[in-house]
Amino acid sequence: MRTVGVEEELLLVDPRSGEPRAVATALLAAADRASRGRPHAFTKELHGQQVEFATHPQTGMKELGAEIERCRAEAARHAAEAGAAVAALATSPLPAGPALTRDARYHWIREQFGLTALEQLTCGCHVHVSVTSDEEGVGVLDRIRPWLPVLLALSANSPFWQGQDSGYHSYRARVWSRWPSSGPVEPFGSARRYHQRVRDLLDTGILPDEGMVYYDARLSRHYPTVEVRAADVCLDASTTVLLAALTRALVDTAARRWRAGEPPAGHGVGVLRAAAWRAGRSGVDGELLHPLTMRPAPARTVAHALLAHTEEALDDNGDLDLARQGLAELLAGGNGARVQRGLLRRTGSLGEVVAACVRRTQEGPR
Repeated sequence: MRTVGVEEELLLVDPRSGEPRAVATALLAAADRASRGRPHAFTKELHGQQVEFATHPQTGMKELGAEIERCRAEAARHAAEAGAAVAALATSPLPAGPALTRDARYHWIREQFGLTALEQLTCGCHVHVSVTSDEEGVGVLDRIRPWLPVLLALSANSPFWQGQDSGYHSYRARVWSRWPSSGPVEPFGSARRYHQRVRDLLDTGILPDEGMVYYDARLSRHYPTVEVRAADVCLDASTTVLLAALTRALVDTAARRWRAGEPPAGHGVGVLRAAAWRAGRSGVDGELLHPLTMRPAPARTVAHALLAHTEEALDDNGDLDLARQGLAELLAGGNGARVQRGLLRRTGSLGEVVAACVRRTQEGPR
C-alpha cells in the first residue's frame, strides 16, 4: 500500500479581532522549545502570518487523521504562546497587509515578483503519495491532470479576499495562478523529459530554484513521492483525510493505467486551466467540467465520477467506505467556502467567521 503524507499551511490570526498576525517566528521558537532540540513538524512560509506542518508518511487514513489533528492542536498551543490563534483558512477573510518572512530567498522572490509575492498570503494543502520510481511518478502525473480541478472544488475554502466576497469558492487558486510556474502542464511522457522541462524552466533565470516549480502536481524534490498541490487547506481535518484518500486512489489508478500502457487523456493546458477556473469559481455548487469530456456537468455528478474512477483503488486500500461517507457529508454540508459564507450570513461579521473557523480548526464541526 502506498504511503501518504500531508502538508498543511495554517493562517495565524489575532484571537480577538481575527486579523492575520505575523508571529510565525515566535511560534517556531515555541515549537523549538517544546521539542527540546528534536525535529518537529513546523516550518516557516513566505509570509509571517502563516505556518506549515508536515505529517509523517502513513498507510492508514485513521492514523493520518490523528496526526493531522495532533499537529493542528500543537500549532494552536505554540501560537497561543505567541499571542495568536491558528485557522485552517486558505485566505484571510479580513484585510491583511504583507509581512514577508525575513529570509534571503524570500527577499529575492519579493524583489523578482513584486506585488505578486506581497499578495500571496494563501494557505494550501499538499498531498504526497509514494511512487516506486520517477518513471512511475511521471506516468501518474500525466494521467491525473484532468482530475485535479475536482480536488480543488472539494477542498475550496477561500471565498473572501481583503474583506470582500470574491465570488469564488477558491480565490486562493486565482491568487496562486499569478506565479509563472503554477498550474497544469502538458504530459511529459518520461522522467527524462520531466527533468529536462524543469531544467529548461530554471535556465530562464526567472525562478530561484526547483522549489518554485509550482505545477499542480510534481515529483517531490526530497521524497520518492508525487506531490499533488492543487487543493486549498481544508477547514476540517476530516476533509483533508478524504482528500488524501482520494489522491492516493488517483495515484494508484493512474499507475495501473500507466503500467497497462493506456495513454493519458489528451486535454490541452488551456482546457485544464478553464477546468481549474471553473472549480475555483463553483466549488461543489453549480457546475464543473467533467474530467472525461471537459463539458459542463453538475458538481455532484463530477464528484461521483471521481469516486467511480478511483473505486477499485479505494476498495483495495480499505478506504472506499470512508470516501463514500466523507464525500456524501461534504456534498451535503458544503466545502469550507460554503461554511464560511453561511457563518457570515448568520453572524454578519467576518471577525466572527474567523473566530468560528479557529474553533472548527481544532475541534472539527459540531
